[in-house]
Amino acid sequence: MAKLVVVLGDQLSPALASLQKIGPDDIILLAEVAEEACYVKHHKHKIILIFSAMRHFAATLQQQGKQVCYLEYNKSASIRSMTDAVAYALQQHCGIQEIVITQCGEYRLQQTINSWPQKFAIPVTQLEDDRFICSATQFTRWAEGKKQLRMEYFYRDMRRYTGLLMANNQPLGGKWNYDAENRKACPSNTTPIMPLQFSCDDITDTVKRLVQQQFADHMGSVDNFSYAVTGKDARQAFLHFVATQLPQFGDYQDAMLFDKPFLFHSICSVYLNCGLLDVRWMCNKVVAAYHNGDVPLNAAEGFIRQLIGWREYVRGLYWLLMPNYAEHNQLNAQRNLPEFYWHGKTQMRCMQQAISSTIEHAYSHHIQRLMITGNFALLAGLSVKQVTDWYLAVYADAYEWVELPNTLGMALFADGGVLASKPYAASGAYINRMSNYCKNCAYQVKHTTQTDACPFNALYWDFLHRHQQQFGANPRLALTFANWQNRSDSDKAAILAKAADTLNRLEQL
Repeated sequence: MAKLVVVLGDQLSPALASLQKIGPDDIILLAEVAEEACYVKHHKHKIILIFSAMRHFAATLQQQGKQVCYLEYNKSASIRSMTDAVAYALQQHCGIQEIVITQCGEYRLQQTINSWPQKFAIPVTQLEDDRFICSATQFTRWAEGKKQLRMEYFYRDMRRYTGLLMANNQPLGGKWNYDAENRKACPSNTTPIMPLQFSCDDITDTVKRLVQQQFADHMGSVDNFSYAVTGKDARQAFLHFVATQLPQFGDYQDAMLFDKPFLFHSICSVYLNCGLLDVRWMCNKVVAAYHNGDVPLNAAEGFIRQLIGWREYVRGLYWLLMPNYAEHNQLNAQRNLPEFYWHGKTQMRCMQQAISSTIEHAYSHHIQRLMITGNFALLAGLSVKQVTDWYLAVYADAYEWVELPNTLGMALFADGGVLASKPYAASGAYINRMSNYCKNCAYQVKHTTQTDACPFNALYWDFLHRHQQQFGANPRLALTFANWQNRSDSDKAAILAKAADTLNRLEQL
């Protein structure tokens, strides 16, 4: 019985469940379609990465003797969605009696796939995506009956389940979490170790020309694209990270330096989230490096926590709570996203740095996303929908299952505390402590109400004042609210007036 095996753009893994037991008559379908490329304005680098990686993956499958139906992007063609692509493949290849697909990572597209049995009147077999360590069913069982779904406790269960960095069912070093050792500011004279970069081959050059023609108004430039687009190169990039960057990653993973967007970060989430890397293989390489004495425990544990803790947790949370999760707006944030989120032209040096890196590389690291662009959006009450769409569009590693909980829940606290125990709100003092961005900024980080005051400062206190009813009883914010209450009425009035003026002038900051 011939099958049509559908492979999506973020499923470029040889071990993908749907690619196992392929028969000689089976057809593998990969399609570049407008609906997936344009439902948000994806960064040019993201589109180049996915289209080129898809084309390389298809070529490998063909070299292995498999039958591949590959549909290249054509904006004017009638094939604009994955449903259109499946219909075309079924028309072109007679005798197909079953569609097979690995469950996708986005609720929107999954609902479309669920409609295929009725639309095409043939069986559709959906296989679990076992590239993840924790299935959606396992996560649901873990979450059942819990009043709070805290990542730390999920992470500990994942450590026990995988045995990573464990001995006799206890964590190596005696602690589960070394996060307290991973918050060092980085000296300004530090020389970062760059992630491995790759030259473009003929396939990628062709895709770059396509993207420049068809997506010219999307963020970024095609000229500086340097990501890996094959599993082989992605593995090389990760091994380079383990050997050269990981030893210092632990200490400085939260640090930020001017004009040094990568520091010691791997950027391998770009490869992992589209299928070019395998999470188990990555974890084993990190653990081996620790046992060989090549990296300290705080670095190994910090990276493992991101992989089997945070990444698996947000995916489980996404599938547990969708579709209602996407509609949460607990703090009633409605203000329009300022245009500088798209072009980076702002006098706020920290925002300029985070956004410029995003424009240039389709990348900024997690603290830039959480405590710079995300923190500003939280304090200013920017529209949850506009902010989550922006994060989904501009980062090469962003897919809704990972982006939505991180943005809506972690950065914006729009889920009211489902994901985080408190809002990650901070004044300019945090940014000054963790970076050298404030040096030579047009705004003064130690000023709050003056003309040249850092916008984060008044907005921070204004945010707490606006939401005192929601957060006043939070024990993690008790000292902060006590500080606010102890201020004089005139100080409070001046700060709130400065915040109101700042919010009225967002586009001019």
